[in-house]
Amino acid sequence: MRFRDVAIFTGERYLVPQCIQRIDHRATHGWQLRYGGTKLFSDGSSDGTGAEAALAAATKELIRRIGTLEAPTTLQSGPSANKTSGLPPGISGPIVRERAGGRARDCSLAVLLPRFGDTPLRRSVYIGTESTYTKTRLRAAVKRAVAMRAEAEEAYRKAATRARRAEARVLRAMLAAGEFRRRAPDADS
Repeated sequence: MRFRDVAIFTGERYLVPQCIQRIDHRATHGWQLRYGGTKLFSDGSSDGTGAEAALAAATKELIRRIGTLEAPTTLQSGPSANKTSGLPPGISGPIVRERAGGRARDCSLAVLLPRFGDTPLRRSVYIGTESTYTKTRLRAAVKRAVAMRAEAEEAYRKAATRARRAEARVLRAMLAAGEFRRRAPDADS
């Protein structure tokens, strides 16, 4: 998990985990949690004295949400606006190829399989040659490609959730050690 050094309006500094933002606007002072929805943890004072307790409460809620919710991912949920084939995201084609030295062209679908923390894999699902290509074979190939993509997306989500929960364990230990506590203002600020 990434952290930021955040200075609040009083000049005090805090180490803040990602997914928590500082809100200092007119009469509103607090920490906003942005994970599985938003929730504001108010300082409860206009002078910033409750900022540390509010940050601890926001961090505890973040840890709780990470433990119960699936990790958010950047996987595309629907096809892009420019896609005209009607195929789901991560699947393109049919692609027609002519092999060197071959007489017949063959047709396949390209499938992009996401992998958490690694580069995606590209796989090909064979449909047929010019003489064996049929709509039935195309539908069967699309069905196989969709199943491959769905399996890879599920594995991606599970890996992302496992990684996020491991980060939450570290965050819990940091919270217990008081590593988010108030820090002295910079001497030069």
